Amino acid sequence: MTPDDLSAVLDRVDTDFDRSLQRLFALLRIKSISADPAFNKDCAEAAKHLAADIESIGFSAEVRPTAGHPAIVARYDGPVPNGPHVMFYGHYDVQPVDPLNLWHRPPFDPVVTKHADGREIIVARGAEDDKGQLMTFVEACRAWKSVTGSLPLGITILIEGEEEVGSKNFGPFLEKNKADLKADFALVCDTGMWDQNTPAITTALRGLVYEEVIVKAANRDLHSGIFGGGAQNPIRVLTRILGGIHDDNGRVTIPGFYDGVKDLPADILAQWKKLNLTPEMFLKPIGLSLPAGEKDRLLIEQISSRPTADINGIVGGYTGEGSKTVIPAQASAKISFRLVEGQDPAKIRDAFRAYVKARIPADCSVEFLDHAGAPAIALDWGMKPLAAAKRALTDEWGTEALLIGSGASIPIVADFKKTLGLDTVLIGFGLEDDNIHSPNEKYDLKSFHKGIRSWVRILAAFAQAPR
Repeated sequence: MTPDDLSAVLDRVDTDFDRSLQRLFALLRIKSISADPAFNKDCAEAAKHLAADIESIGFSAEVRPTAGHPAIVARYDGPVPNGPHVMFYGHYDVQPVDPLNLWHRPPFDPVVTKHADGREIIVARGAEDDKGQLMTFVEACRAWKSVTGSLPLGITILIEGEEEVGSKNFGPFLEKNKADLKADFALVCDTGMWDQNTPAITTALRGLVYEEVIVKAANRDLHSGIFGGGAQNPIRVLTRILGGIHDDNGRVTIPGFYDGVKDLPADILAQWKKLNLTPEMFLKPIGLSLPAGEKDRLLIEQISSRPTADINGIVGGYTGEGSKTVIPAQASAKISFRLVEGQDPAKIRDAFRAYVKARIPADCSVEFLDHAGAPAIALDWGMKPLAAAKRALTDEWGTEALLIGSGASIPIVADFKKTLGLDTVLIGFGLEDDNIHSPNEKYDLKSFHKGIRSWVRILAAFAQAPR
């Protein structure tokens, strides 16, 4: 591989871009909604379509069954025996389109149109999450193969069909197929950029503990005029407990919650400070103005690298129209904890339950339901593939690529580490206004085009980087 090869491949991306867009449109037209059994055949069609497309560029590709929707495993052995080999992951399934009446056009009829600010955008369900993102990688491979006749390194492409429903069958699939998934590290294109012109590599994902707590008191709903003041009210009990989870400085008060939590490396914190993420920039568009996290932390730390506790829903008593003066027999709430490196999900769950139990009055009982849990993921900031990818992204976008943390959770990344022993490099080209999971999902045409070019450069950089 020579510099001339790289230049020629990038030129091919540009000249073939209209066809790349049409191939993406063909995938976007498939209604691969994983949550609704009515679309099971569409999910199977998406898997078959992608496998055939990937096979057409020189991969050996198979559609393999899972306990749910099928997965795709495609492999290309690199030009150098025992040379570098990466595994790329994406998902073909998409979110339901409801509420349909809020879409400006049919969600599975993709189109390039103008954003309000003049940007050209691709609009369709899955345009960004994750069909547009995964096709940036596929099209980069196509460009390499069409120009040079080969790919610069070994690649396995792994695509699933249940990411939008929690990848519930994918863990066992990884275990069953791990012999075919050996690689030096994994790649995921399901994240975003810092802004329209600044690429980013996500180096940390927060973990998750999701709990439901149910407080019960009397054996039936009670008349508040007769029993008020004498009987315990589960709503009052529950809200008092939940209201104490945070102190006045925004810190979580659960004992042991911050055990193992580390500060950012000084150089990374300095880089984040220079980004100058202000409440005006981040909160004003959603009608807010004051950061609600730990007061001694930067806003970017609050949303990216610090653990959180949030009450996601609370139910109790009468919530219908009009009035009904009752003291309810029970009240419940759902709480999510976003975790960072060093926190153990099991210990956080146990600490939360102990915190609640210690505050339950003698006349009340409490139950807990366990909904989800996943550890945080953090890469070694000095990991060699990070440096190679950062250089490649910087070269393509003309702006220094950032290493950033994400407040979100992608549980499958933890499975890659646990089952396959692979660290994951997360590079994506999504933007905050892409409306993923919402009506009128979009993907900037620039993100799709330069995303393909970025992967061309990244693959070349990985092939040349020391292992």
